[in-house]
Amino acid sequence: MRLTISLPNEKVFIKDYDAPVVVEDLVKEYQSEADHTIVACRVKYRNAHFLEEINEDCEVDLLDMQNPYGNMAYQASLTLLYLTAIRDVVGENTKVTIANSLSKGVFTKIKTGNITDELAATIEKRMKELVEADLPISERRIEKEEILTFLEGFGSSEELRLFKSADDLRHAFLCDLNGSQSLFYVHVVPRTSYIKLFEVRRYRNGVLLRFPHISDPDYVPAYQEQKALYEAFSEETHWENLMGVSMVADLNEKIKDGSVKELIMISEALHEKKIAEIAEMIKESGKRIVLIAGPSSSGKTTFAKRLSIQLRVIGLKPLYLGTDDYFVNRCDMTPDEEGNMDFESLDAVDLKLFTEQMNDLLAGKQVDIPEFDFIQGKKIFGKRITNIDPSQPIVIEGIHGLNPKMTTGIADELKFKIYISPLTQINIDRHHRIPTTDARMLRRLVRDNRTRGRDAARTIADWPSVRAGEEKYIFPYNSEADVFFNSQCLYELAVLKKSAKPLLEAIPKENPMYSEAQRLSKFLDFFASIEDDSIILNNSIIREFIGGSIVV
Repeated sequence: MRLTISLPNEKVFIKDYDAPVVVEDLVKEYQSEADHTIVACRVKYRNAHFLEEINEDCEVDLLDMQNPYGNMAYQASLTLLYLTAIRDVVGENTKVTIANSLSKGVFTKIKTGNITDELAATIEKRMKELVEADLPISERRIEKEEILTFLEGFGSSEELRLFKSADDLRHAFLCDLNGSQSLFYVHVVPRTSYIKLFEVRRYRNGVLLRFPHISDPDYVPAYQEQKALYEAFSEETHWENLMGVSMVADLNEKIKDGSVKELIMISEALHEKKIAEIAEMIKESGKRIVLIAGPSSSGKTTFAKRLSIQLRVIGLKPLYLGTDDYFVNRCDMTPDEEGNMDFESLDAVDLKLFTEQMNDLLAGKQVDIPEFDFIQGKKIFGKRITNIDPSQPIVIEGIHGLNPKMTTGIADELKFKIYISPLTQINIDRHHRIPTTDARMLRRLVRDNRTRGRDAARTIADWPSVRAGEEKYIFPYNSEADVFFNSQCLYELAVLKKSAKPLLEAIPKENPMYSEAQRLSKFLDFFASIEDDSIILNNSIIREFIGGSIVV
């Protein structure tokens, strides 16, 4: 039997083995050749468990935490370790909620007495003891009938309602660590010794479970408080309470009983209310440069134009601009060592012209604002000659809006900064959150196919480079924001499902993107589908992706 073993650092080994071979034996054999700890695997482009036996010629990919699936497998394994430690420290029936991402980790809630630093330290100590003991973690795939039986006896009501309300959700992995059992939807590692990197610390009324970032899998990053982000999550929790939806089962039940139309209307009304509040904040501040930034598929364009409308409602007449129009002419850009142009770098923006024109506009001078022609690769002048009066704000949307270097030549007291992203979604259940990166990926996948004719495989293949650009150019500056806007639509994944799932399922098994497509397709199985999107307002942020927007 001939196996082709690929490592994340692009090293490839081809070797003959006597069948069968257990994947974990390959991990042990090739770990020294890898740059980081191997935590997951693919066999023939299919996500697999370390204890799977291989009996035929095939390709095996060994994955570390820099791989999206490897990252999720580590987080799932760490969650099981965390839940087991809490059971041992606090009590067997203690309720734990994995709430949302925060400070390079996840914010969790433990239903117990007062959360103290001592409690967090004791939980971390117990986790380390379990890791040191190198305990086995069993994993068994179980189908829906057995899942329902298990949940009726041992599971939470949210999980039981989820499986009853999600018709397409047919299996899960029942995992056991030291007698602590939980359901997961990605493979976990086979032993606790794989889960060495984490940190547990008290934060406000909960506990932060922190772990290595996908960009650096060897270290838990230094702690940085994200107060504004925490407050945005708290506001989202309030919104969820208003709508009676905090778990996917709640959404599915509303879709099935026909009450989802009201949910959509309330969700959109809350967005409009928040945008109106931000407009009032801008007016009261007297600031005239409104900078809007956020990662890919966050809904920046729709938000910026809806904000402009709200500013007009309260008597202001904003000028809307996009920083893309200030790109450096392609012929003047310097390619990297491989001959590629980095269009996401701040160096791709003509900062001199941008700063000069913003200051001229603020001074009441007439300005010839460029339009960037992406086909010719250059700025075109003469189409947008304008000036503004002293009461008019300038609304500027672009990925570098919060980077101080973007507006270093403009007085700080004139700037109002907004960070926009689908910051959080409802939870799948108490122990499984919805990664916002998956929500944004599905938005982009649907929009790319609709507007550019791209297939899902290409969007998935491009996503790591998109994420790398966000980590470098966007996320480090979100703390600069005066206000956060959570652009998630509570119902959106149920709407995206009908368009995204066929695109994902069209990717053939031999395509390298197949395993990630299957993961995303199975992720959509959690949701009942909203087939009729005519009930969604035509200025909704989600319309930017599914089509039918009157704003973009």
